[in-house]
Amino acid sequence: MLWRPAMSASAPLVAARSVAAQSVHARPPVILQVLPSLQAGGVERGTIEMVRAVAAAGGIPLVASAGGRMVSQVRRAGGRHITLRLMTKDPLGICMNAWWLARLIRREHVDLVHARSRAPAWSAWLAARRTRTAFVTTWHGAYSENLPFKKRYNAIMARGERVIAISRFVAARLQADYAVGPDRLRIIPRGADLAMFDPAAIRGDRLHALASDWNLPFGAKVIMLAGRITPWKGHELLLRALARLPAATDRIAGAPAWVCVLVGPRQREGTHADTLLALAHDLGLMKRLRFAGHCDDMPAAYALADIVVVPSLKPEPFGRVVIEAQAMGRPVLVAGHGGASETVEDGVSGTVFPPGDVEALAQALARLLALDDVEREALALRARAHVAEHYGLPAMQQSTLAVYDELLCRQSDPPRWRAS
Repeated sequence: MLWRPAMSASAPLVAARSVAAQSVHARPPVILQVLPSLQAGGVERGTIEMVRAVAAAGGIPLVASAGGRMVSQVRRAGGRHITLRLMTKDPLGICMNAWWLARLIRREHVDLVHARSRAPAWSAWLAARRTRTAFVTTWHGAYSENLPFKKRYNAIMARGERVIAISRFVAARLQADYAVGPDRLRIIPRGADLAMFDPAAIRGDRLHALASDWNLPFGAKVIMLAGRITPWKGHELLLRALARLPAATDRIAGAPAWVCVLVGPRQREGTHADTLLALAHDLGLMKRLRFAGHCDDMPAAYALADIVVVPSLKPEPFGRVVIEAQAMGRPVLVAGHGGASETVEDGVSGTVFPPGDVEALAQALARLLALDDVEREALALRARAHVAEHYGLPAMQQSTLAVYDELLCRQSDPPRWRAS
């Protein structure tokens, strides 16, 4: 294997391999990841996690995107960011971006390009063909095919020399709809950083800051939905289920016994968020509802939650929120379809309910709200153990490095790096 193992995301970055262990002409592999931007989300987090893994293995990690609030995390992880507006879907813009990427690949001696989104993938694929560079894709999204030519547009994510599926659900779709065979398909679930998402590591000041920002009533239980404010994430279903809960007893001077916190950016200003506000008003939930917006401290956010709900109306490709919340020992309540349902052991590490069933969701919420301290602690231990066994971050990083190796070893004769 060309890469040095990265034992854990929290371990110090290991030094590059000894020059004596390499051939005289060897140099570290240069890995370029491309995505639209670095604002927030699972794709962005996965990109930074692989920057850290490549750097820890002695490689040179580059990221190209339009930038955003997470660019500084690329630098802290050991990588370098190049600003390119890769989100354009315009054919001329895609061709121009391909030209810029080809220049970047040649200038930086890039060995492998890893595309994580469709528009950047089109430009990256063209640039990789032009420069004869290895090309890998990861299928992250729940891409629809409801418009003419949409499937053809999506198909770029199935053109990698290796195609990474983030769940069995995604892998099945790639095999059935895009003819990706076992020679190219690799299933690599996302990973949770158990050092970052550790209940014992959350200081009280972090909890206090968020509780104050969100105006949480003292003693109120917190029901959380973390995800972009967009219709298919199931916010409306959750509000309707909350309205069916038994009348709660106020704890202190009119404070509600529970509140619902919606964590995540709005898709666009207004639109669906306004619809949710109107619905909350009609259902009598206004005093119990909080729009938290983007949160930079998700471990603390999960720590404040008594229940984390993922009620998506469409199948999630994976559902990073589910494994992160379980790592934090939170009870999770998940719609039973797509990749998210793969990450929960129903009745053991969390609860699965039939997708779109408002009554089943309400009943499950009531059961979880009624858990006593002993039951919650037992569930927390099972949930964290489940994530540690199946969804640890080092496993995801090492499996992805192994995919890179498949192509780097094939293209380098003798291999660029030798085992030490």
